[in-house]
Amino acid sequence: MKFSRIFLNRLQNQPDAADTVVVIDVLRSFTTAAVALANGAQAIYPVAEISTAAALLDKMPQAVSVGAVVGGDPMPGFDFGNSPAQLMPVDLAGKTVVLSTAAGVRGLQRFRHARQLYAASLVCARATAEAIRAAGASEVCFVITGEWVDRDGDEDIACADYIESLLRGEQPAPAQFAQRVRDSDFGRRFTAGSWPNLRPADLELCAQPDLFGFAMPVQHDGGHLIIR
Repeated sequence: MKFSRIFLNRLQNQPDAADTVVVIDVLRSFTTAAVALANGAQAIYPVAEISTAAALLDKMPQAVSVGAVVGGDPMPGFDFGNSPAQLMPVDLAGKTVVLSTAAGVRGLQRFRHARQLYAASLVCARATAEAIRAAGASEVCFVITGEWVDRDGDEDIACADYIESLLRGEQPAPAQFAQRVRDSDFGRRFTAGSWPNLRPADLELCAQPDLFGFAMPVQHDGGHLIIR
């Protein structure tokens, strides 16, 4: 199995990865998505554009909307912000979720034509590695979405390191990757006290390795992507 890394915000005319692509967004999109599935959501539609989200919500009036703008503030008019801790007590049994965020969702859209596509975060890292192994991947490309001009993205790099180590047959200590999530540039903002929509409870939830025993494969539903 061959491994590679792509940083979403450095892409410049790079060819699409064709085999298995793992788009990582630990803080917080794909932790939020994992919580939604754990709470019973039957499907998640990840969409990058507000207009696309609005069109989907018009077609599915019972759907739950979850989203945030760049920087992490809640999307105006949505049911929930991109906060896994806020979503944790919510019963979503049988519900459809429309998820619109700035980084992870954009990564899924960018690599939508991969043979196997996964949304991933630390809370479902081991399950993601197991799903990739079961699918018989020959090449795995990790897409790091959290690196920006003012963020090192190490929360996502740590998750990629953990999954890759598992796929190599190693037995890494999960705690070291959890600590890297907390110590990342973005992770420290959740405990700084100056970002009201970046809650410490979100950070603690996002930094729990293997909290959930399922992976999040991404499939196609008409012209949309869907996570089940």
